[in-house]
Amino acid sequence: MSATPTTGELAWVLTPLLELPGVQHAVVATGDGLVEGASPGLERASAERVAAMTATLHAAARAFTTAFTDVDAPRLAQTVVESDLGFAVVVPAGRNTTLALFAAPDAHLGNIAYQMQVQVTALTRAMHAPTRRPDATARP
Repeated sequence: MSATPTTGELAWVLTPLLELPGVQHAVVATGDGLVEGASPGLERASAERVAAMTATLHAAARAFTTAFTDVDAPRLAQTVVESDLGFAVVVPAGRNTTLALFAAPDAHLGNIAYQMQVQVTALTRAMHAPTRRPDATARP
């Protein structure tokens, strides 16, 4: 799907993901379930539901891991849900941010997981970049 995301300040993160074969939709969400960016074609209500469920899914995955390991607050690398319709993949994307996408059943998950990590790295750098300040000596 070759498309340019159009919604949200962080939608630029989604472009390379949406160009991967089989990827249908993607969302950047806050840790508390708010949309930061969404792929075109994903209705706003759907993007909001995905963002909210992303927060819930990660909380459940952490609790599930803790139940097996007795380790409090495990760090998740990714959470994958497989269905007959395809794969939902969620990865942490920096402090209080997640990246989620949905891909067709025949999509290559290895390529998708790699590209998601590339985009997480880019997003993390962008979020930690110092704020630009105007040069005090510059003239209009």
